[in-house]
Amino acid sequence: MKTTTAQNILLILLAFLGLGALGGGLTFILSPDGTLMGMPVSDQSPFRSFLVPGIILFVVLGMVPVGLVFALLKKPTFDGAELLNFYPDMHWSWTYSLYVAFALISWIQVQMVIIQAVHWLHTFYMFYAVAILFVALLPAVRNLYQRKSATDAV
Repeated sequence: MKTTTAQNILLILLAFLGLGALGGGLTFILSPDGTLMGMPVSDQSPFRSFLVPGIILFVVLGMVPVGLVFALLKKPTFDGAELLNFYPDMHWSWTYSLYVAFALISWIQVQMVIIQAVHWLHTFYMFYAVAILFVALLPAVRNLYQRKSATDAV
């Protein structure tokens, strides 16, 4: 399958997010006290260590986006993913790329609330999530994942 420039940008955005989150999540899993990242656990945090946030980061913002890169390229059928596909006229992988962007926005928002501050990286990742949404919603990208007929839907 030939890819378009807009699709390649979406794939790169998801891959960069996923690989970074895999690294960050794994670091927190291996060092739940935050020493590997040089980040102490905040007194305002509902977590006593970074283990649970590390697992969430690793899975939701790491494994899922990396998996989506392959799913967006191959368009596999996956009945489990179709259960949460709110856009039945679109392939589930496209819909989940939107979900990842909203998960990133939520992740950053929760971080800012917990630490009661805004770091420049929060702003960067908020704009990053908007970029994922913007590119995924481009007509050139939507057309690649739109189902042609009702028989294409699972």
